[in-house]
Amino acid sequence: MMSMAGNTVGGGAAPRRMKAEDQAMHITVSDPVQHSEGMQKYTSYRVDVRPPSAVPNQQQPQEIFLNTSTFSSVLRRYSDFLWLYERLHVEKAGAIIPPLPEKQPVGRFSPTFIEDRRVNLERFLRRVSVHPELADAKCLDTFLRADDITFHGAKSAKGEIMASSTANIAVKPKSGGLNRWFAEAKTSISGDLVRSPDDDLFDEIARYIQGLDTQMKNVSQQATGLVRKGKEISNGLFEFGLAFNLLGQSEADALGDALCKMGETADKLSVLSSDHADKEMNQFEDPIQDYIKMIHAVKLALQRRHEKRISYSTCLSNVQTKQMSLSKLRMQPGQEAKAYAAEMSMRRAQEEAEVARDDFATVSQRVLREMDRFKREKAEDMRRTVLDYIQLQVEYNKRMEEVWSSLIPQLEQVQLDGNSNVVGSRTAPAAGAASPAPMVSPQPSPQYTPQASYPPQATDFQQSHDPMMSLQYRDGGF
Repeated sequence: MMSMAGNTVGGGAAPRRMKAEDQAMHITVSDPVQHSEGMQKYTSYRVDVRPPSAVPNQQQPQEIFLNTSTFSSVLRRYSDFLWLYERLHVEKAGAIIPPLPEKQPVGRFSPTFIEDRRVNLERFLRRVSVHPELADAKCLDTFLRADDITFHGAKSAKGEIMASSTANIAVKPKSGGLNRWFAEAKTSISGDLVRSPDDDLFDEIARYIQGLDTQMKNVSQQATGLVRKGKEISNGLFEFGLAFNLLGQSEADALGDALCKMGETADKLSVLSSDHADKEMNQFEDPIQDYIKMIHAVKLALQRRHEKRISYSTCLSNVQTKQMSLSKLRMQPGQEAKAYAAEMSMRRAQEEAEVARDDFATVSQRVLREMDRFKREKAEDMRRTVLDYIQLQVEYNKRMEEVWSSLIPQLEQVQLDGNSNVVGSRTAPAAGAASPAPMVSPQPSPQYTPQASYPPQATDFQQSHDPMMSLQYRDGGF
C-alpha cells in the first residue's frame, strides 16, 4: 500500500491517496452495450488491456500476469466475470478473492446501475491483476485475452481444472462424484477430521474474523445513520432558509434585508451539508461496506481450507476401509483375484490421499499468507479511511464557520433608535442613483396635546392603543 504525500487539512481537498488497484490502471472496463437474444437481454462490457508503459503516471505493478507487453480488447458480460470469480476459487483455493458486484434482478438496465456495475467490475479486475496470489492465474489470462471461441470453450469445461504453471492443481476424477460427496458429507457430520499442527491457529483466525465482522457491521450501520442524518440536516436547513426568506419579505426595512440574508445563508449551508453527506457516503460509508465484503471473502478462504480438510479426511477414511477389505480377502482361500483388485483400488485411494494431503497443505499455507497480507493492508486501509473521515469533518466545519461568520457583520449593521425601531432603508442605493430621503424619528402628532391630569405612561399608552384597551387600563389601574 502506497500513499501520496502532502495530506493537508486546509481549505483545499486533500490529494487522492494511491490504492493497490491503482497499479493496474492499464486495465479498463468501458462501453457498456445492451444486447437482446430472443427474450433474453444482457449488457456487454469492453475489457481493454494496455501495456503499463502506455498509461501516463502508471506505476509498474509488483505482481503482474504474463504477457502484458501487447494490447488486447475483448467483450465480456456479467456472467463471464462471475465465471472468472468462481474459477479463481478453484485454481487458487484459499486465496482472498476480491468481491464481485452482486446480482440485481430488478433495474439492472438503468443507466445508473450499469455505470455503477461497470466501475465495480473494473475495480474487481484491477484488484485481481495485482493480487500476489491471483495475478498469474491461468483463468485470468484467458478472461482478458482469449477470443470468443476459446473463451466459451473454457467456460464449457466445467468439470476440468486448467493447469497453472505456479500451482499444483489436481484433476479430480469424474467417476464416483456422488459417492465421494456422500463420503465427504459423512466425514463432515461425524467430525472425524484429520488434525494438523496449525488447527489451533486457524481456530483463532476464525474467531477473530467473526468478531471483526460483527463489529464492522455495527460501524457500517452507524455510518449509514450518519449519512442519513446529514441528508436530513440539509433538508432542514433548506426549509429553515425558506422560512427566513418569507419572514424577511414581510419586513420593509433593513431588518428584512438582513433576515433575507439569513435565509440565503441557510440555503448555502443546505447545499454544503448535502455535498458533505455525499462525501461521507463515498469516502466513509462505501469503504466500510467494501471492508465487510472483504471480510466475507476471508470467510470463503477459510471455508475452502475446511473443504480441503474434509476431502483429505475422507480420502484417509477411504484408504482405511480398503485396507480392511483387502486384509479380509487375503485371509480367504480362492479370493486371489478379488484381493488383487482390492489392492489396486487401495493403491489408487492412497494416491488420491497423497494428492489431497498436498492440496490441503498448499491451501493452508496460502490462507496463512493471505491472512498476514489482509491484516497488514486492511489495517492501513482502515487507518486511512478514518483519517480521511476526520479531515472531511474538519473541512466541513471550517466551511460552516466561514459561512456563518460572514453573516454576523450584516446583522450588526442593522441599527435601532431609542424606540427600538429599525433605522435605515431595506437595501443600499445603487451607484449613481438618487439618494432616498433620510429617515426621521417619529414625532408626536400636532393635533395631540398632552393633558396634565394624566400620567405620561397612561397618556402614551392611550395614544398607541384603541380606546377600549385604554379604558380597561384606566379602570384597572386608576
